[in-house]
Amino acid sequence: MTHRTRGTAGVTDVANHDRTSMQPATPMTSVTPVSTTRPLRRRAAWLGVAGGAIALSGCATNAPQDTWAPRGENAQMIHDLQWPIFAIAGVVGLIVFVAVGYSVVKFRDRGQPIPEQTHGRPALEIGLTILPAVILAVIAVPTVSTIFALADTDDTDCVINVTGQQWWWEYDYPVLDDGTICGYEPADGLTAAPIITSGQLVMPAGTNVLVRGTSRDVIHSYWIPQLNGKKDMVPGRVHYLRLQSDTPGIYAGQCTEFCGLSHANMRMEAVVLEPADFQRWIDNELAPYEAPEEGTLAAQGETVYVQQCARCHQVNGLVDPLTGDLVVSNPQDHVWSGAAPNLTKLMARNTFAGATWDLLTPECRADVWEAAPEDFGERYLEGVSEACLNTVDLREWLRNSPAKKPMYADAERLEVTDGKVRGMPYLALSEDQIDALLAYLLERK
Repeated sequence: MTHRTRGTAGVTDVANHDRTSMQPATPMTSVTPVSTTRPLRRRAAWLGVAGGAIALSGCATNAPQDTWAPRGENAQMIHDLQWPIFAIAGVVGLIVFVAVGYSVVKFRDRGQPIPEQTHGRPALEIGLTILPAVILAVIAVPTVSTIFALADTDDTDCVINVTGQQWWWEYDYPVLDDGTICGYEPADGLTAAPIITSGQLVMPAGTNVLVRGTSRDVIHSYWIPQLNGKKDMVPGRVHYLRLQSDTPGIYAGQCTEFCGLSHANMRMEAVVLEPADFQRWIDNELAPYEAPEEGTLAAQGETVYVQQCARCHQVNGLVDPLTGDLVVSNPQDHVWSGAAPNLTKLMARNTFAGATWDLLTPECRADVWEAAPEDFGERYLEGVSEACLNTVDLREWLRNSPAKKPMYADAERLEVTDGKVRGMPYLALSEDQIDALLAYLLERK
């Protein structure tokens, strides 16, 4: 028997209470409650371990690209700006995490009734909208001021043209209208001429340096954290960046705009020298070419260099020992970017292959990198000696560079580039040729 009840939505059948009460009783079974405390503790423990690992990862002692360790006026401005902003963000983040954690623990589902639902509190909502706007407005004032201060390059005394290409940086020191290079006159007997090098940007201490940057192929980004912020280098445009440091030393950087296969291997270093040491560096770069002594292994290497390397890599003053003609490289005919590193003074710098590897052994590298500021110039200007040469990496590079550093070096598969390579191709050098090249390159300093 059923009763029919009529409601606003229609007729509903309701089971007779007498029928249900006449059914035999179902035996009661006990249900053991499941504890959720242990899984929560386990999750909390794993979260604690993960958070601790993340925190400890920021405590590296060997961090050459540390944005929190400025070594110049420009980086110091960024440092002075980011500290208070980081503190504000930390306080806001802490409040949010505490509020969320409290809500999750205090109001987690325990089978209690659903709380009363409301349509909001206008005063609270308006307040939480205005507060972030006020915080952002306060942060915007010093941020905009710092951006304009960093963009000011009217006070620079040294000009260096920086050009990015896959996957290395070229540095060109032009001769200024007054006949100087970065305000320094060459020593007697030397003629002022543009200095072109790669891998390491060398600059005088205490001088505001104007970097005029561009790119030959794709967009790159120049960033040496301890000296200034990053600056994109866009093909067809010239971008300006000011660098400065009072402390002699080497400061590491990294391309920060994805630029192809070896983007992670496109690095750079800034070398800061005392003014007297910078003068010595300029004079050494302008010193005339000295051919190897006849009959030596280095002389054989010179011939190998002319035959295998000189079509792309320039060595200023090099004369073909077979023809007596001045050797001028033509990388525009072989490389998509139209340029290859100038090797005139290769062993006067510490790195090769886009600053990816050191020319110095780890022990000798430490002697330079860890030298006191007053001793750094002398250590750096010694260059690379035979005892300190990192022959392992350099041999591997000469033996098969595309295998050591990922590059688009197979000309047959590069239809878009008309067969021109991106990077250094495989040269199929014999071990004897590599021995001769090493002997020759050791004298390039």
